[in-house]
Amino acid sequence: MSTSSTSGKKFDTKKLVLAALFSALAYIVTLVLRIPFVPSVSFLKYEAKDVVIALEGFILEPWYSVATSVIVSLIEMATVGTTGIIGALMNVISTLSFVIPATVIYKYNRKVSGAVLGLAIGVVFMTGCMLLWNYFITPLYMGVSREAVAALLMPAFFPFNFIKGLINACLTFILYKPVMNALRHAKVLPASSGSAPKKGTAVAINIAVIGVLACALGIAIWFSTRG
Repeated sequence: MSTSSTSGKKFDTKKLVLAALFSALAYIVTLVLRIPFVPSVSFLKYEAKDVVIALEGFILEPWYSVATSVIVSLIEMATVGTTGIIGALMNVISTLSFVIPATVIYKYNRKVSGAVLGLAIGVVFMTGCMLLWNYFITPLYMGVSREAVAALLMPAFFPFNFIKGLINACLTFILYKPVMNALRHAKVLPASSGSAPKKGTAVAINIAVIGVLACALGIAIWFSTRG
């Protein structure tokens, strides 16, 4: 067996172990970090598992995110979930509608611009998908009329999903580099072969992202304390 073949198998094994760790972390985050968002809709709670799954897709491959999303949603359904298979399907759709656009775009444009564009498109796509889901599917399993759900689309479902997406996108962007550097320092991932952005540009982008995150958190706090 050639050296390159052996190293490739070792790296694949490391990626599988990493994927398992990301899956475990995503589930733990789901259990310990569930923050009520909109007082009038009790099941709208913020959770940060999408950040973990997006980081996994950025670091490994998009399909790892698909597997983790399905596995974690099924485990959540079997352990702490209250909405059955419909709730699990909703979780998968919500996560992947954010993660897949972000990770696929970054896979083919591994630059800061690719990460920003992918995450932005992910936020928009996830928000749109969840508005459609809530309008068409929520009445079927929540036992409420479609008119009642429609009345909540703009004052509740839209801001919840959009702000949740913004928070998760900003956290993913901020955490990606430190996590990658830590994994490379630990020899879990190979060293980077690409060129880093100029220091001034990187600082400006990070300041902008932190500013967006601060605004999103402020709006989220305001929503959570209304009424």
